[in-house]
Amino acid sequence: MHKVANALKQHLHPQRETRAETLPPVQALPSTSFTDVDLYSYRQQRGVNLGSWFVLERWIADAPFRSADGPAQSDLDVARGSHAKEVLERHWDTWITEEDWAWIADRGFNTVRLPIGFYHICGVDQTVLQGTDFAQLGHVFDGAWSRITKAIATAHRYGLGVLIDLHAAPGKQNADAHSGSSSEPAFFTNPHNMPHTIHVLSVLLSQLIAFTRSHNPPLPNVVGIELLNEPQPGPQNASLERWYLDAFRALRSIDSSIPLCIGDAWMTDQYVEFLSKSGVPFVVLDHHLYRCFTEQDISTPVSQHARALSDPNEWAPQMFARVSQKLEGAGCAMIVGEWSCGLNPGSLQGIGDEDHARREYVDAQLQLYDRFCAGWFFWTYKKQYGDKGWSLRDAVAANVFPSSVGLRTNRPVVDDPERTARRDQARDVALGEHSSFWSQFPGNYEHWRFADGFTEGWEDAWHFFFISSHTQRAGFISELGFKGPWAKRRSQEYISKKGSGNVWEYEHGFSQGVSSAREDFVRTYC
Repeated sequence: MHKVANALKQHLHPQRETRAETLPPVQALPSTSFTDVDLYSYRQQRGVNLGSWFVLERWIADAPFRSADGPAQSDLDVARGSHAKEVLERHWDTWITEEDWAWIADRGFNTVRLPIGFYHICGVDQTVLQGTDFAQLGHVFDGAWSRITKAIATAHRYGLGVLIDLHAAPGKQNADAHSGSSSEPAFFTNPHNMPHTIHVLSVLLSQLIAFTRSHNPPLPNVVGIELLNEPQPGPQNASLERWYLDAFRALRSIDSSIPLCIGDAWMTDQYVEFLSKSGVPFVVLDHHLYRCFTEQDISTPVSQHARALSDPNEWAPQMFARVSQKLEGAGCAMIVGEWSCGLNPGSLQGIGDEDHARREYVDAQLQLYDRFCAGWFFWTYKKQYGDKGWSLRDAVAANVFPSSVGLRTNRPVVDDPERTARRDQARDVALGEHSSFWSQFPGNYEHWRFADGFTEGWEDAWHFFFISSHTQRAGFISELGFKGPWAKRRSQEYISKKGSGNVWEYEHGFSQGVSSAREDFVRTYC
């Protein structure tokens, strides 16, 4: 609590002392009814990337590249090769099947991240190809959109959310072939590409809305759009920030509430500041974490990699703690959109039991992400050839990755009277600590708002547990994960009922109530 004291002093007005304040009785606030969209969008996301399904990567799936034009590394190379339409459609229809969806859901994963390219949208709107290298290739990709929408509908049948990730943008936003072509990146240098990508995203969002609302039944499981995967702006970083703001405005004019996700370009603190100042609700910062590419990574033993992610005094846990707290206060959140148990051979030299060492590395990551992030997505679901570092299926088979993720109950979840008593006791303890701390600083406090927030945070967290225990597969439990965006939404409702005042106290109480409810649920049911 003391960590945020200085940041919150700006909210205080020295009109009366805390010690003289008499707190009114704390009562439960009426709980907002959760819609299906809320339950998908705000729950903790434990997910996996469906890599090389639509945006191809040769190191994951080699077969589609066998008839590609040189250098045979990208979607554009495949599209320019022989029998491209047949090759791609065969791959789209066989890479992820019904058995795969069931496998994912049966292990507790509740979301998938689906990388697509802008050209995969052309089947519903050919204008996305105008002025790009794919302009004459619409006939190759026009079957992709129907398969993307089918994937969303199929995911819903298994209770899975879908994060749509624009992995390949016009002009390509980084130097890698997974950005659509094997040419040099021109997203930031060609004046056509950045505004055209906003057009692409606007088409994408509009068509997603049209599809999900017209589907019978309507589909609530599109949990967001990632505007740009791994942008590498270099000296054009200011232009990326301006582009993000332009994209926010365009997409929020179409849908005011859909979560929007942005890549941090590995400048995490800078983009935390950017989001904190933007004032745009429910924007999610995506950080990708790998430990196998740099010279330092290669020379670092796997045990040290694991320790660097689990020791609270190390850089990464401190960064995650700092970033998650600031983003939550701004009504935003953080996810790790890509991570793996892939390691360079140099990190495994001299290791007797490599699988055990990898498992410790995976466990360290899972604990870090579950503690500080609203979601994470392993890269990737499978590879054409076995690889327990990068293929989730192979990692699970080798016990390098746990056989399931998330919370599971060991007995039926019931709304028992004891729960309310436990809530009130936890609230009173937290309220006492909150009041005692702020008594050090003269100011105009309304600690009853903290108590209101704690009660409502607890109740909302509980409703997530209770509903998912009766609706999710195989006893897995969903929990409220996007606490910052949900707390901001609840605080606006609260203001309309009880006035503005020190709403920051309500929000602090809300966050603590959510965390306390989770601790109680785990003790009681898991």
